[in-house]
Amino acid sequence: MHLLALSGSLRARSSNGAVLRSALDLVDGPTATADIGALPHFNPDLDGEGATPPPPVAALRTAVASADALLIVSPEYAHGVPGVLKNALDWLVSSGECVDKPVAVITASPFPTGGDHANAQLRETLRLMTAQVVTAACREIPAIGPKIDPATERVSDEPTLADLRTALSHLSAATTA
Repeated sequence: MHLLALSGSLRARSSNGAVLRSALDLVDGPTATADIGALPHFNPDLDGEGATPPPPVAALRTAVASADALLIVSPEYAHGVPGVLKNALDWLVSSGECVDKPVAVITASPFPTGGDHANAQLRETLRLMTAQVVTAACREIPAIGPKIDPATERVSDEPTLADLRTALSHLSAATTA
């Protein structure tokens, strides 16, 4: 499985970044992470019929199109999806790269909710985009702080790692279904 990951956090030492890196370490196959921080603010005037999308948008679309599956790992901000991630998805709405693409959504939070609002919003947006949201591969990870080793910036909690392995197994199975 060729997996493309998108992080909803641009922070260098983000706990969601640690979850994303840990998940990618578990994947048997090529992986890449999209640079969504380089995207311009979504503007339909830059993407109309006959328009050439800005280079970072074209790069994102090419990366999504070439991946077998997407992994989206995100925090929750103010009970919602971080703006940078929503902006990336906005650039993908009408271009078609996500159609029938298997996707896993993982949110992690220091709170007991595990980022449930952002997780639900991301799944709804992806369904609208006709992506194949693999429900069995989606996760909400609560109380993430103590589950991360600050020295390695990876998840060190064995039950969480086992759950990530299970999620990725479901995502991989969806690429061959």
